Amino acid sequence: MPLALIHARYQLLEIIRIPVAIFGSAFFPAAAMLFFVVPFAGDDAEGATYATAAMVTFAVMSANIFQYGIGVAEDRDQPWNPYTRTLPAGPGPRFAGRILAGLTITYLSMLPVVVIAAVATAARVTPVQFLLGAVGVAVISVPFTLLGLAIGYSLPSKAAIVVAQLIFFPLAFGGGLLSGPEDAPGFVQAIAPYLPTRGAVELMWAAVTDWRPSTLSMAMLGVWIVLLAAVAAWAYRRDEGRRFS
Repeated sequence: MPLALIHARYQLLEIIRIPVAIFGSAFFPAAAMLFFVVPFAGDDAEGATYATAAMVTFAVMSANIFQYGIGVAEDRDQPWNPYTRTLPAGPGPRFAGRILAGLTITYLSMLPVVVIAAVATAARVTPVQFLLGAVGVAVISVPFTLLGLAIGYSLPSKAAIVVAQLIFFPLAFGGGLLSGPEDAPGFVQAIAPYLPTRGAVELMWAAVTDWRPSTLSMAMLGVWIVLLAAVAAWAYRRDEGRRFS
């Protein structure tokens, strides 16, 4: 664990040196709150609570897909990365440190959304719901972390930037993050349960409201986690083989 904390500290220092990385992850969810949630659902306590949970999920997606997808790809181009792979501690502490740093950035990215919801909308949660929501953030980070790692270890940095951008908004829109639980267009409602974003946002809705997650959405979220874990592991082993072949 101490080695993982050292790696996490290193990762956070690297990110802090370029503050725009944190700003970018937090900007789009906060902007969506200000331009779409506050004017149209701000006075509706239930609607604002659902929308805030969706924007928190949006922030989790943004932080993890871009941080891991682009960050890992860029790290692979640096001479420091092959050196760390030769250290006797193995890959475990590096991965753990990266996950800890990523989770820290994820919580920072969602803070503007929570603040806007608290001061500019009628959204309200109980202390228990707030705690469940905070735990839910860590849970729903898993599929997007794995997706980011799969992109980062599969592609060079320039390609990773493009792929992350191409994947991000279709997943957000298709999963129903940009509309209410029952207000999405028909084709979105048809495909949403099969996307990881829908399972993630339903977990957040369940944490802060009385929403009951769909069995299909939860099952598909589990399938996505297993699938993305397999792809990320395959991409890492392939990259490892190329480095030392």
